[in-house]
Amino acid sequence: MRIGVPAYRFDYYTNLRTIVNKLPDVAYVPVRDLYGFLRGAALRVNRVVGKPLIPTFNLNNQFEDFDLNKVDLLHFSNGISYGKIPWISSFETILPRFENLVTRHQGSQAQPLVLDNLSKRGLEALCGSACKQIIAWSRCAANIQKNLLNNLPPIYTQPILEKMVVLAPPQEVIRALPQERQYSTANPICFLMVGAAFFRKGGRETFEVFEKLAAEGLPIHLILVSSLRLEPYAAQETEADVAWAKGIIASQPAWLEYYEDLPNAQVLALADSADVGLLPTWADTYGLSVIEMQAGACPVITTDIRAIPEMNDPRVGWMINVPKNALGEALYTTPEERENLHAAILGGLEQTIREIVANPAVIAIKGEAAAEKIKLEHSPENYAEALRQIYQKALSAR
Repeated sequence: MRIGVPAYRFDYYTNLRTIVNKLPDVAYVPVRDLYGFLRGAALRVNRVVGKPLIPTFNLNNQFEDFDLNKVDLLHFSNGISYGKIPWISSFETILPRFENLVTRHQGSQAQPLVLDNLSKRGLEALCGSACKQIIAWSRCAANIQKNLLNNLPPIYTQPILEKMVVLAPPQEVIRALPQERQYSTANPICFLMVGAAFFRKGGRETFEVFEKLAAEGLPIHLILVSSLRLEPYAAQETEADVAWAKGIIASQPAWLEYYEDLPNAQVLALADSADVGLLPTWADTYGLSVIEMQAGACPVITTDIRAIPEMNDPRVGWMINVPKNALGEALYTTPEERENLHAAILGGLEQTIREIVANPAVIAIKGEAAAEKIKLEHSPENYAEALRQIYQKALSAR
């Protein structure tokens, strides 16, 4: 069986985690298409002019190879195909993943649905006979997809709903039992935070809390892996905010250990050695770092947005309750909402860390439960078998 994956995204992290080489007896083949070519050309123009002159978001999520690739099936991450080769797509939020649709669920109320020609074409592709299955990473993503479909003409709703399944990403258990140890000022509780989008992941709140609690003498230490990427999304940080974070890092506080970037294997090694993970995030479609840390018997402090409650709960970690809408998206679209969200994360994180320091024995209890949850709900073997059945069903229906 030959499974095609877009060449320019073949080694993207999400593809490596959920698609490529998940079945050892399947040949995963890089395939090229018109939109991949256009995207590459747009990126070259943008680099020459020094700014994002040509948008690439919608180009990322479309595929048209005029049926020239010799594969049995195409498997996309958040993408759709216009050709006749059978295809399936795994998605984190919504399909088709176009700019006017992917942000519709944000805010306290869903935005009015506007179907332009591109959206209609994408929906028609999802309804078409070549589309065999769409795979939601989470129940949350499935609910967002259903919310979209419920606001569409009936000609789209049922054909797409019938193709949707939920299949959580796989994760191997790294350590089944945590290493219990005694904590002190000399041996502080080690917290791990990973994510290029530092401010969206709750980095400002994390720095503010650690500065405060370390000054009080609490035995805490933070390992941060982040490029401090600037994004005009959710937290809406500025260059001044990034400079503030870099200033703290440059001062080399005793409570902080910083890495700009590390290979995933080294990040997993850190998760194996850390005591508590951190993802007090403003906005995440899923939060793969949560299950990666849990796989090392490292319980995680998270917010309760989007799909994260499907991975984390008070039995296996700690949850910070934040303002959010009915679909689980945190509220951050207005200045007032952003201030409220910042305050909720800041207060929740400080309270949680104080509770952990007061009763560190809970780390091992939650860590063991987290690793067991990974074993039961993210088994690579079960994931591979489910994917095999999806592939076989898709090909038998040709």
